[in-house]
Amino acid sequence: MFLGTHTPRLDDKGRLFLPAKYREELSGGLVITKGQERCLYVFPMAEFQRITEALRATPVTERSVRAYSRVFFASASDEVPDKQGRITIPPPLRAYAGLTRDCTVIGANTRLEIWDTRAWESYLEKEEQAFAEISEEVLPGIL
Repeated sequence: MFLGTHTPRLDDKGRLFLPAKYREELSGGLVITKGQERCLYVFPMAEFQRITEALRATPVTERSVRAYSRVFFASASDEVPDKQGRITIPPPLRAYAGLTRDCTVIGANTRLEIWDTRAWESYLEKEEQAFAEISEEVLPGIL
């Protein structure tokens, strides 16, 4: 499970230090791909394989399945962190997420998300009130 908020910087070569607490879990490989709201999703290889199997079971005859799968897999990049725990984010993914220097990496349960720091702050500012209002809808009877 991935938790917390971290603020690494992207270096001139497009590399980013993974949060230290997750380096061991991700050391065997990971997949970076486009996420919603112009962030990047980072999945451990096993989780990405689970998602792949779930998508494989969906009907390819459904337009939305084809459209989602095309973007999701076409933008995916498999990476192995270097000995310092850095990953290289490919230029097209950096451009998609608007990543330049200051990044925010958030834990999002089964994945990490990489955001441009300003974009994350803007998103959080807009969504915090909605977060308070939707807890009953998303987690009925839990909280």
